[in-house]
Amino acid sequence: MPLPRTRGTALRHRLAELRGPDVPAKALDARALAALAANPGCARRAILDGAGVNKAALASALGSPSAFGQSQFALTRGNAFEAKVKADGGAELLRLVHEKLDRSAEPPARARVPDLTASGPQGRTARTALELREAAAHPGAWTLLDHPMLSLDVAGSPAFLEPDAVVVHPDGSWTVVEIKSFPLLDGSADPAKVGAAARQAAVYVLALEEVAARLGAEPEGRAGVEGSSTAALSAPADVPRRRSAPDGATAAPRVRHRILLVCPRDFSNLPAASAVDIRKQRAVTARQLARLTRIEEIADALPEGTCFSPELPAPDLSAAVESVPATYAPECLSACELAFHCRARSRREGAVTTLGRPVRAELGGLTTVEDVLAAARGEAGDPDDPAVAALRRAAALRAEALEAACR
Repeated sequence: MPLPRTRGTALRHRLAELRGPDVPAKALDARALAALAANPGCARRAILDGAGVNKAALASALGSPSAFGQSQFALTRGNAFEAKVKADGGAELLRLVHEKLDRSAEPPARARVPDLTASGPQGRTARTALELREAAAHPGAWTLLDHPMLSLDVAGSPAFLEPDAVVVHPDGSWTVVEIKSFPLLDGSADPAKVGAAARQAAVYVLALEEVAARLGAEPEGRAGVEGSSTAALSAPADVPRRRSAPDGATAAPRVRHRILLVCPRDFSNLPAASAVDIRKQRAVTARQLARLTRIEEIADALPEGTCFSPELPAPDLSAAVESVPATYAPECLSACELAFHCRARSRREGAVTTLGRPVRAELGGLTTVEDVLAAARGEAGDPDDPAVAALRRAAALRAEALEAACR
């Protein structure tokens, strides 16, 4: 007799059905999470990302291929630059961390660079948590975690995240390192790109804070990592214990809210770095992620048999996608593979969100372009509504200007 499904197992099975038979799940990375947090009202993106649907393949199958994503040249250049920064055990990277973020500490002459290899994302997440705990138990030493694996609960579904690096300082605090291929020109970079990197790093910081909270809640001497599938991993018996918190639990490590952004200097391949304060991005991302509707609620509202497999006939696939409400805005064009498809539908419906979120916010209860024009002409709308009154005033001024120009 088969064992009854738990709630988590049932949800994973449901999400696999939404992806389609034999369709592998696409990992939800920090870049996608930051974009999702920027548009928390979009149930379509939430369920597609939660189910691991490849949105680029989906957009192509719908006839609206996406131009979103990095070029192969940029990826190759970025990988080569990252390898250069991390060469020799991360000596240059640690030097930059010391110079920009922790000058009071001892220079990182030597550092631990533990092996984070494990089976599957759950195993790598457990290994990362174990090494973070062990590094915090060795005060006075520098530790570099190269491509650690972190997990973050997103609307009831786990997302596995892989920052470029996490550095453990001699005082036991943790810093996220972002390595990008765009240049720092005369010490500054493109503000839009720096902002995108900060939002991405904010996701990593939130995930690290969850790890720190779990470690801080552990009683002293505990060997396993709560929630991990590799509980057999344990720290050596002679590892020094951290100072106890008042309630008998170990003191939680501090996650720094200034990250290190490493980029090429000017037009060379030499690394330069800048400390970026991400407290604002972290607060906004945390608030937006908390607003996301839980994925199981969205899945339960879908028609029976809904599937987003790109192998489906175009009409069936389009019907499945349209069964989930979307919240399109022009900002989606630089963040979502389905943006062209959603924009076409939004324009067809005459939705004012096509004009941007600021315009939508100013128009109040007027949700379509047809409603806006009717209100401006005085054919519909409440005259006491400030948005309607402003539209009629603007229409009157426009009529006066056109009349004056024709004289």
